[in-house]
Amino acid sequence: MTPRSYLNSFELMVLLAIIRLGDTAYGGTISHELEETTGRETVLGSVYNALDRLEAKGLTTSRLGDPTPARGGRAKRYFHVNAKGISEVETTRQALTALWTLVPEGGRP
Repeated sequence: MTPRSYLNSFELMVLLAIIRLGDTAYGGTISHELEETTGRETVLGSVYNALDRLEAKGLTTSRLGDPTPARGGRAKRYFHVNAKGISEVETTRQALTALWTLVPEGGRP
């Protein structure tokens, strides 16, 4: 049996934010999307750490945009969820849905 690396909840939220943002997904927009959607503060460094893990797991790809004067000549790094990442999101959704159906109403046995 091959060892499996599961998504943690923050990684799942980052993947979902990338999917929602499409071609405009980079660290800053992902962080903003998470804050707006969840109502919770998001540390940009945590977003970049998750992005690095997701890319290492082969779930995302990234590309550098054009350098901009507003960023001191630095380029933004844009992210895209690839087919493997989409499959992982779907598998996680199915697992969570199955688990939720087993939780008694009100959350207590």
